[in-house]
Amino acid sequence: MSLAVRTLLADAIVDAFVALGLDRPTKVALERPGSPEHGDWSSNVSLVTAKAIGRNPRELAGELAAHLNANLPRHTTSVELAGPGFINFRLAPSWLHEILDTVIDEGLENYARVGVPGARRVNVEYVSANPTGPLHAGHARWAAYGDALSRVLSRAGYTVHREFYINDRGVQMQKFAASLLARKNGTDVPEGGYQGQYIIDWAAEMPAGLDTDGALEWGYAKALQYQQDTMRRMNVEFDTYSSERAIAARGDVEATLSELERSGCTYISATPETSSDRDQSQRKGVDPDADGTTPATWLRTTSFRDPKKSKPLDDTDRVIIKGDGQYTYFMPDIAYHRDKFTRGDLLINILGADHHGYAGRMKAAMMALGHSADDLEILIGQNCVLLRDGVEVKLSKRTGDIIELAELIDEVGADAAKLTFLLQSIDTRQSVDLNALVAKTLDNPVFYVHYAHARVYGIGRKAAERGIVRADRTDVDLSLLVHERELDVLRVLADLPDVVATAANDRAPHKITTWVRELAGAFQSMYHDCPILRDDVDPALRQARLWLVEAARIGLAIGLDLLGVSAPERMDDLPAE
Repeated sequence: MSLAVRTLLADAIVDAFVALGLDRPTKVALERPGSPEHGDWSSNVSLVTAKAIGRNPRELAGELAAHLNANLPRHTTSVELAGPGFINFRLAPSWLHEILDTVIDEGLENYARVGVPGARRVNVEYVSANPTGPLHAGHARWAAYGDALSRVLSRAGYTVHREFYINDRGVQMQKFAASLLARKNGTDVPEGGYQGQYIIDWAAEMPAGLDTDGALEWGYAKALQYQQDTMRRMNVEFDTYSSERAIAARGDVEATLSELERSGCTYISATPETSSDRDQSQRKGVDPDADGTTPATWLRTTSFRDPKKSKPLDDTDRVIIKGDGQYTYFMPDIAYHRDKFTRGDLLINILGADHHGYAGRMKAAMMALGHSADDLEILIGQNCVLLRDGVEVKLSKRTGDIIELAELIDEVGADAAKLTFLLQSIDTRQSVDLNALVAKTLDNPVFYVHYAHARVYGIGRKAAERGIVRADRTDVDLSLLVHERELDVLRVLADLPDVVATAANDRAPHKITTWVRELAGAFQSMYHDCPILRDDVDPALRQARLWLVEAARIGLAIGLDLLGVSAPERMDDLPAE
C-alpha cells in the first residue's frame, strides 16, 4: 500500500535529520506530485522545519537530498531538490509491484479498508419524505450521496447506521387522505390537496367504505411501501425507517422538553430574551413562531457558540411551544435527534439548500442536551436540474408537478441515475442531460466504467477459450511490468486507500467516482497499448499482465461497490477481445 511507502520514506527523512545532527521533525508529510516529471513522492519537510532550526529551506533540502542519495531507501532510485525546498523521490517500479501483491492478497473485502482517526458510530440520515406519494427525482441526489457516503464511511472504519425519516404527522397527511377519498368518491380534490395520476390510481385500488382515518392509514402504507421499493430499485437500503408520529406517541417530545427545562436553557416570554452577556448583534428579528404578545416557551439557542467561529450558533432564540400550547416543528425535531443518538455517537444529516438556517439552531439544541456541537453535522446539498437536449424537462404527467424518481430510474436506469448524481460535490448545483445518460458511448461516465469492468471479464473468457490459464502468482515475474501504461494502472490502485480516507474525512464520495473513472481510463489505455492474449506476447509477460488485469478487476469492483453501482461482467456493446 502507499501507506507503507510513505512510512518507508518518512523514516528515511527522519534518519537523515538525525545523521545531519538536526532535531527530529515532529511530522513528515509526503504527497504524490501532480506531475510525474516531479517524481513519485514529494515532501515539504524542509519548508516546514527550516525556520524553527534557523536554516534556509532550500539549503536544508539540498543537504537532506544529498544524504538520502548516499543512503537510498528501498525502492528509491534518486532523490532530488526542487523549487524552494521540496524533496522529490523517484522510485523503481518495484514499489508498484508490491501494490499489485497487496491488492491481490487483500482482495475485494479488505483492500483500501482503512481505519481513519476519529472513526466512530455514526448515524446518517439521508432521505426524509412525507408518505403522501412517490419519491420525486429531487430525492435521488440525496439518496445516492447518502448511500455512497455510508459505504465510504464503513470502509474507513466507521460503524454506520442508515436512516430514513418519515414525516408522517401534520396537515399534509390529512390532505393526502382527503384527496384519496375525493378521488374514490368521484368528487373534487379539496383545496390544497394532492393532484396527479398516482392519486387517481391509488384511490382506485383503495377499499371502498373507508373513513378519513382508514384512508389515511391505507394511503400511508401504500406510499411508504412504494417509496421503499423505489429506494431498493436504486440499490439504497436503510437500517431504520424512523416515524415522526411514533416518536410523538412514545412520549419522546415530552421527555426531551423536560430535559431541556432541567438544563436551564428554556424560558417563557412573549419575545426573545435579550442579555448583555449574549451576543445578539446578528439577530434578524423575532422568531416567526411567536406573535410578540402571547407568552411562548423559547429555547436559548443564541447562548451556544460555534466552537470553530466563536460566534453564536443562532441569530435568535427559538420558540418550541407556541402561546396556544402547541409544539412548533422544531420541538419534535429536537426529540428526533435526541433519539438518533441512541443509534450513533455522531449524527450526519443530509438536507436541501433551503435548510441553511436550520443547522445552527439544531446544533445549539443538541448542546443544550449535553452533546458537543461537533456531534452533529448538517450537510447542505444543492438541487439538480434534469435536461433533455439542453431543455429542462418533466418526465411524466402522472404525478402532477413532480418528476417521479421511479420514472427517472425507468428512463435511464438505476446505475446511471446514481453514479451521475455522484459526479460532483453535493454542495454544487448540477445539470444532467438525460440523453447523455442513456447514450452507449465512452463519453457516458457510467457506460465507460461499466465497459472497463466488463472488458476485464471479457479477457478472462477469451483466455479460457484459448486454453490460457493464469499461473500461480508465486511463479509469475511481476518485474516484467515496466510499461508506463501498466505502471499507470498500479499508481491509480495505490491511491485508493488515500482516496477512501479523504472521501470519508471530507464527506465527499464524488472523490471515489473520480478515482474509479481514472482507473477505468488507465485500464483502457493499458489494454490498448499492452496486448495480453495476442500470440506474439511473451508468455511470461502475458502472465504478469493477467495478474495486473485481476488487480484492476478488484479495484474497479471496490470502487463501484463504494458508489452502490453494479459491476457487470458482460455488456452487449463490448467488442470481441
